[in-house]
Amino acid sequence: MALTVDDVALHVTPLSASIGAEIRGIDISTPLDPTVVAAIRRVWLARKVVFFPGQHLDPATHVAFAGQFGETTKAHPVLPGLDEQPEVFEIDYGAIGRLQQLYGKNATPKRGIDWHTDVTYVERPPMGSVLNAVVIPEAGGDTMFSDQQAAYESLSAPMQAFLGTLRAVHDGRAAFGAALAKRKEGEWDGEKVDNLDPVEHPVVRTHPETGAKTLFVNPGFTSHLVGLHRAESDALLAFLYAHAVKPEHTMRYHWHAGDVGMWDNRATQHAVIGDYGEQERVIQRVTLRGDAPV
Repeated sequence: MALTVDDVALHVTPLSASIGAEIRGIDISTPLDPTVVAAIRRVWLARKVVFFPGQHLDPATHVAFAGQFGETTKAHPVLPGLDEQPEVFEIDYGAIGRLQQLYGKNATPKRGIDWHTDVTYVERPPMGSVLNAVVIPEAGGDTMFSDQQAAYESLSAPMQAFLGTLRAVHDGRAAFGAALAKRKEGEWDGEKVDNLDPVEHPVVRTHPETGAKTLFVNPGFTSHLVGLHRAESDALLAFLYAHAVKPEHTMRYHWHAGDVGMWDNRATQHAVIGDYGEQERVIQRVTLRGDAPV
């Protein structure tokens, strides 16, 4: 449908009641007028995930597009980016894929849904991520996204109040400790990364642009809740993880090669559906610098 945002006409198709939209009719391979960038940002903040079908960006153009929405970072705190474009993290777990070549069995892919929010195990997790679909399986390999604002708002008022008093520990050592030990040193926020000490974040964060409250725990990197007995923490986190990805809070996107997707890391979780067997799946991600959750 045609949607006018700040006097800019965009062709926007919502993909669920609360989360996700496709934006068509824009060529993002060239610099955008600031008014168009602002209009896209308005849709992005409202829908949390937006997709631009059929763009076919090269790595340099991918970085340039992302840079119109925030400051790009190095590819990953631990894993390296492309040699010619260090901001681009190429995710390819195939038998001859780049991650397998670099890290061998440490890069063995997981099959199945693995919900997470990107890089929450650092003091300043990313604001957002911009993904470029390079090689997509003939069938399978979709990504699911969940709306953490909707998940929070559907909780009871007493539960919201209780969660607002809690902090959670986020820990990246299980996922990336072995890779860091092999590489010795990474980089994030302009600083060297030589350890993955756990960090604390609020369980409920306030979105710095919209002011909305969102859940900010995820099964990929959240270890436990501070101050609770471990059994209490495990039980509450298990409830939150299940609640956060109820069907009414989620959407599923079927990629085609050349599609670009941009999600708000402050208000979402996502998961790849591992239903593509041994087919090749190569995606490239550029990350936008974020701030410390409050």
